[in-house]
Amino acid sequence: MGGDNAPDVLVEGSIVALYAYPDVRITLVGDKKKTEDSLNRFERSTPPGKSAEFLKSDTLSIRDRIRIVHADEVIEMSDSPAKAIRTKKNSSVVVANKLCRSGEEDAVISAGNTGAAMASSLLYMGRLKGVMRPAILGVLPSKKNTIAVLDLGANPDCKPEHLYQFGVMASIYVSNVLSYSNPRVGLLNIGEERTKGNELTTNAYGLFEKSDLNFIGNVEGRDVFEGIADVVVCDGFVGNVLLKVSESVFNLFTHKLKKKISDKFLTKAAAMILKPVFSEIKLQMTPEDYGGAQLLGVDGVSIICHGNSSPIAIKNAVRVARHLVLEEVNDQIKSEISKKSSERNE
Repeated sequence: MGGDNAPDVLVEGSIVALYAYPDVRITLVGDKKKTEDSLNRFERSTPPGKSAEFLKSDTLSIRDRIRIVHADEVIEMSDSPAKAIRTKKNSSVVVANKLCRSGEEDAVISAGNTGAAMASSLLYMGRLKGVMRPAILGVLPSKKNTIAVLDLGANPDCKPEHLYQFGVMASIYVSNVLSYSNPRVGLLNIGEERTKGNELTTNAYGLFEKSDLNFIGNVEGRDVFEGIADVVVCDGFVGNVLLKVSESVFNLFTHKLKKKISDKFLTKAAAMILKPVFSEIKLQMTPEDYGGAQLLGVDGVSIICHGNSSPIAIKNAVRVARHLVLEEVNDQIKSEISKKSSERNE
């Protein structure tokens, strides 16, 4: 029930995902009446990229692969996350995480209150063995490729060991989900030199330097979107600021571009010709294709989507969740964290 257009967007996105991935089953957690009404509307519509003939010939029953679990409370965006998950125990995000803890479900996807989604996953799923702090990982575009950045806001205050573990977890994620071989890990800092930065980053640098990660050193803010590193590590305070600033710069550029285009007839005409190019660039710059942010380090799969996510974004969140489960990424993280802890203690 979380998100700007719940439950419609999540229901429609789920139906699209079920057509795309025949081995997936989805449980919709929320107000049963509203969810059923939404499901009745969208299951009769044609999925994106499919024809009406496809629906007639489709042998898969969507209704057989989808169920509704009633939850009559909603955690609002304005609610305090910690307080809300204690007082609203029948909220959709809490019930969904309880289903994961019980083993009924393999993953949780939420487009609601980010803090509540994170807190409930941590409370009910728990941390992976050996993980000090779970972190929010997001993927962003760069000039060269798609990059992973973490932490995007789960941990405003960190220790060097936390940043090091973020790098370990993100490297495993990037290797599996983005299929990067030996991903390059960079530490976000105010300069490239080893001695630059505050106490946190200088001490973290030493941990990365001694590890067997493909550590390329410090990267500056201007380097992030150059694609110099495949993984960019920072604390949650810095990461959240980076994310919000990058989103606002894109919105500013789009606003300025539209204003300039509308000023003259010739630019309007040129814009019509270039519309497919603009649409492709916009798709690359938005989180639609990336499936939300992953809360790495919890003992389960938890994906947190934007509140204004579209059905395609929800469908792609299902794609990423499915991949994380099938590839057993959490088992790989536990194994690697355990191995590196043993190496450091020797």
